[in-house]
Amino acid sequence: MMNKIKRFALVIFLYVGMQQAYSQTYKFKTSGFSVLEKNNKEKWGKWSDLNLVNILVTLDTNKNRFVVYSQIVQLFEIVEYIPVQENDTDIVYSFTCKDNNGLDCTISIITRKLQENRKQLYITYDDHIILYNIFNM
Repeated sequence: MMNKIKRFALVIFLYVGMQQAYSQTYKFKTSGFSVLEKNNKEKWGKWSDLNLVNILVTLDTNKNRFVVYSQIVQLFEIVEYIPVQENDTDIVYSFTCKDNNGLDCTISIITRKLQENRKQLYITYDDHIILYNIFNM
C-alpha cells in the first residue's frame, strides 16, 4: 500500500514538474514600433517612422496566447506553433494566431544574429504588419 502511495506521489510530482518545464511565460518590453500597410493596389507601401513606445508583451505557452498591453489590450490566441527557422542571419519563432476580433494573423519573434541578437516582434495580417522592437525582461 505504501509503495502505491509513493508511486502515485512520484507520478504526480513528475507530471506537475513536466508541466512547469514546458509551460512558460515569456515577458518582453517594447522600445519602438512601426507599421507597414498595403495600398489600394495591393502593394506594400513603406514602413512608418519608428515611434518610441514602452509596453509589455507576454507569450504564455500554458494559455497558448500572446498579449500586447498597448492602450487597447491586444489578445492573440495561438492556433499553431510553427517550427523554428534559422539561417545565417536570423532565428525565427512563428505562431499562427487569431486576434481578439477573430482575424487570422502570424506572430513572429525574430532574433537578428548579426545585430547583436536584437529581437523584433512582427504581427502580420493580410493587409498590414505591425513591428515592435523588443527585449527580454
